[in-house]
Amino acid sequence: MRNQFSFVLALGLGVFIAGAAGAQSSAAPAAGSSPAAGSAPLATADGEVPGTQVQVTKLKRTGDSVLLQFTIFNNSDADVGLTNLSTPIEYKAADAVYLADLAGKKKYEVVRDTDKKCLCSKGLEKVQAKSSVNLWAKFPAPPDSVQKLSVVIPHYMPIDDVPVSQ
Repeated sequence: MRNQFSFVLALGLGVFIAGAAGAQSSAAPAAGSSPAAGSAPLATADGEVPGTQVQVTKLKRTGDSVLLQFTIFNNSDADVGLTNLSTPIEYKAADAVYLADLAGKKKYEVVRDTDKKCLCSKGLEKVQAKSSVNLWAKFPAPPDSVQKLSVVIPHYMPIDDVPVSQ
């Protein structure tokens, strides 16, 4: 009986420790560490708010469009609003984000449908303290000769020379 109790206690403790480790892995990274848990980002830039960072995770050409995926990390102790990624056209959407071909002197804005709704993340409110949010936006594709673009996300440093994958 005593051995069964010890086994159950050890099993319960193991489950508790595994759960605690899993809970810690979902939190934002410590200052100075790389926030990405998966593969390495294509590019990273700091935000205007101390403790914030953006990582470009994908910039991929598919047919006549380019998909941008990015993650905003908030390692600060306060929530950070996301409505500043919007234009007056569509509130609470990531439609103020744009791509730029600096060599070709061309700006690529978010694709919109016939109702002027962006093909991008919507319903943006905030990034809670010590957490992150994944966002996306679609853009018209530049000519095939353009292999790198600048990514401009309001209130984050511009990110130049991000490679466009096929």
